[in-house]
Amino acid sequence: MRTNLFTLTAAAGALALTLTACGSDDGGGDGGGDGSLAGEGSGDACVIEGEVPVGAAVSLTGAAGSYGESQRNGLELATTHLNEQEGVTYALTVEDDQTDPKQAISLFEGFVGDGTSIIIGPTLSNTAFQAQPIAQEGEVPVLAISNTAEGITEQGDWIFRDSLTEGQVIPQTVAQSVEAFGLENVVVMYSNDDAFTESGYEVMAESLEGEDITVASTLTFSKADTDFRALLTEAKNAEPDAIFVSGLIEAAIPLVTQARELGLDVPIIGGNGFNNPQLMTDAGDAAEGVVVGAAWNSASDNPENAAFLEAYEAEYDKAPDQFAAQAYAAMTIIDHAVREGCDGGREAIKAGLGNITDLPTVLGSISINENRDAEHDAVVQVVEDGSFAVLN
Repeated sequence: MRTNLFTLTAAAGALALTLTACGSDDGGGDGGGDGSLAGEGSGDACVIEGEVPVGAAVSLTGAAGSYGESQRNGLELATTHLNEQEGVTYALTVEDDQTDPKQAISLFEGFVGDGTSIIIGPTLSNTAFQAQPIAQEGEVPVLAISNTAEGITEQGDWIFRDSLTEGQVIPQTVAQSVEAFGLENVVVMYSNDDAFTESGYEVMAESLEGEDITVASTLTFSKADTDFRALLTEAKNAEPDAIFVSGLIEAAIPLVTQARELGLDVPIIGGNGFNNPQLMTDAGDAAEGVVVGAAWNSASDNPENAAFLEAYEAEYDKAPDQFAAQAYAAMTIIDHAVREGCDGGREAIKAGLGNITDLPTVLGSISINENRDAEHDAVVQVVEDGSFAVLN
């Protein structure tokens, strides 16, 4: 049912784009081509005749495939829910960026050229850095939903994000971990061939220095690595109080598993890349006690999150992760931006995104600041009994 619904929605979006491409732009609803995206009313009373085309480039395959699958699920679920409301309908097209900057660039070029009103993605920061200039030059708004590296929104005034930066999440993670475990001497490990993980490492290093923590050793690896035994043996020999890791989930799972196999029983503390239920599923008991800095807490009891959790589990028969939550929130944010001016065109959405203030979402109350970055509460979690719990 889910696949059929998405196929129909995407087909409707393609038809809408084909029809509107034959029209002439009257200055309103510039994403739609014939002005059909300029509606009447505002907010809940907004009525737009045409479908608002939304394009998403996410990693359904490649190194970040597990993140992209969650993002697609969150986007599709949110679009279904929004289209059940009155007044505004969204035509969502989700494409695979293959965790490849060249593919993402091609997708962005297609979205810019086909009248798409706003682009979501791509999944990884290093891919975003190369694809986003296409949208900036083409004056199409972008909403990044998982790009946490510094500098993402600095690429231009058409670039926004609902994902917290590593600079917003990691300092809180470091401070709480130091207090909770009484840390004095640590080892830091990070993937040095990815913008997201490199940015995370830089913030970790600065935060640890700010807490007067001694870094006994800094060890690097590739995001493609799966055997960490040599590095972990080196880390163990340093006799650290904890190990801080900036890495993707594909590295986190074998790293955590192998650390426990080697008898490294100190706390392992990761950033946003660790925030995935797959950690517990694949690492099992080895994941117990792992600390994760995050932009979303699955245990949050705000009404939007409670409804999201129930709907997601009913639709996909599994719990959502942070990447699904950020994707779902993105559609909520876009809908608010569209309805503010009752216009689904590119310029109107850009203006609406700039006015997001204290908007209730599954991520909590969210605002977008003058730098086009999201602001909302971060959370520090620890794996307890196979689930994420708030670290106290």
